[in-house]
Amino acid sequence: MRKGEIDVISMGCSKNLIDSERLMKRLFEKGYEVIHDPEAPRGEWVVVNTCGFIQDAKEESIDLILQLGQLKQQRKIGRLVVMGCLSQRYMDDLKQEMPEVDIWYGKYDWKTFISSLPDRKENVNLPKDWERSLTTPPYSSYLKISEGCNRFCAFCAIPIITGRHTSRPIEEILEEVSDLVAKGVKEFNVIAQDLSSYGTDLYGRHALAELIDRMAGIEGVEWIRLHYAYPSDFPTDILDVMARRDNVCKYIDIALQHIADPVLSNMRRHIDGNKTRELLAEMRRRVPGLKIRTTLMVGFPGEGEEEFRQLLDFVRNERFERMGAFAYSEEDDTWAAKNLDDSIPEELKQERLDTLMKVQEEIALARNEEMIGRTVRVLIDRVEGDTRIGRTQWDSPEVDPEVYVSGSDACPGDFINVKITGAEPFELFGELV
Repeated sequence: MRKGEIDVISMGCSKNLIDSERLMKRLFEKGYEVIHDPEAPRGEWVVVNTCGFIQDAKEESIDLILQLGQLKQQRKIGRLVVMGCLSQRYMDDLKQEMPEVDIWYGKYDWKTFISSLPDRKENVNLPKDWERSLTTPPYSSYLKISEGCNRFCAFCAIPIITGRHTSRPIEEILEEVSDLVAKGVKEFNVIAQDLSSYGTDLYGRHALAELIDRMAGIEGVEWIRLHYAYPSDFPTDILDVMARRDNVCKYIDIALQHIADPVLSNMRRHIDGNKTRELLAEMRRRVPGLKIRTTLMVGFPGEGEEEFRQLLDFVRNERFERMGAFAYSEEDDTWAAKNLDDSIPEELKQERLDTLMKVQEEIALARNEEMIGRTVRVLIDRVEGDTRIGRTQWDSPEVDPEVYVSGSDACPGDFINVKITGAEPFELFGELV
């Protein structure tokens, strides 16, 4: 155990990661040595920022806490703190079941932990609320523009965990972006639980287009990429900004979940299949070169063989450039868990998921093969031997295809022009132009 060291372990999504980065910034300012996601935790304090979104993520968080509890018993770490979505949702139960945890916080009250720690240096600076210590590469950052969600989809626990949708003011976000650019950040992955609703609570109108347009006007912002839009009440004026601004990536992550009307109705998605198709067509028409990432769900109550066939046909027809999928599982306290019968066998859910992803793998390969011969701009992320590995504007970190580049001596953070020479379903290959 190392006195004065605080290990911060971040679980789950990029939105959680930003909370961890804000925590770390405040700990640094108080004079502590802070290690993010250490290979071997050894801190005087260990803080786990948990995920509580789906069952697998909850189990992963619980398993980690139990492992850290054993390290604490062995005196390899000091005190154990748990915060984040899982504890926000299940704190009372977890306190009884996990006495090895010293202090529990939810998703929003973790700043109390900061104030409880003694300063380890004089003249501690109080960071602005948005300031954080980046754990991502120095040229790339996530940017959270709102918190919470008002949609209350039948299957989703996010509103239960995060509360109502709350937008950050435009001026505050622009101040953060300018600060990050001055520190070398070039790529901004804009995130929110519901990107489509940005501004409606604060300004009484959709303000995503204004925000992104003004962000794009800041010198040094090379790429802006949009994540987690909602199809119902989508702010279509953002499409004009995407088409007009070269540094707004022709990419959007929009979770559609399904296409069959009975399933969409049961999901309480506030949109039907025809409106979904019309929105996708408008997106592609107004933003030439747009690549769409979506997420779909199989096995939700109401999905019979016909509804699943419609979903397969939809995927084949739309030919999404990027797609993920998962099988439905009940989440505590959601509308679906209380009101719908989860009667589809798990084996059938998995069979449908495998079938859907096999179709998508074929589409992904064909889409990537369409790139062969094109010259594209690539942001280099890492070096492996003589190969440079990076991403195009259509590829978000960690989830989308990478480009393997030969003939270059570029460093991480460099932009280079690459001619695509080969393709696999989830990888591209190219050479320096």
